[in-house]
Amino acid sequence: MRETAIAHAPFFVTAPGESDVLFTVIVWFVVLAVFGAGALYLSLHALPERMAHHANHTQIQLISILTLLALFTHNNLFWLAALVIAVVQVPDFYGPIQSIAESVKAMARKKGAIDDSDGPSHSEPVTQEASKDV
Repeated sequence: MRETAIAHAPFFVTAPGESDVLFTVIVWFVVLAVFGAGALYLSLHALPERMAHHANHTQIQLISILTLLALFTHNNLFWLAALVIAVVQVPDFYGPIQSIAESVKAMARKKGAIDDSDGPSHSEPVTQEASKDV
């Protein structure tokens, strides 16, 4: 009866003293799956930081801090905030204002309201007529 039972045993049942091939394959599969899932989690977790780095975002330090907080606290709100900040581009307010200031300064120089000295002269008051033209 015993030899008949062994002959009809499934392929994954090993004989005494032999190595279990199925167990070895499953152990390697689980180890590789755990490392693969961890690598996928960390690469997905670093997505906002990579997006900000590739876009040369001005708030990259804030995004990095939020992603680290999300990693250590397991709070998804920090990661979501970092993703939103990385996706949304903050408009440049300083550039147009600087351009307007330079244009107004050039117009004032043409009218003679300011002189072309090296440094800014704050001691000279601006007259009413000069301020109307500017």
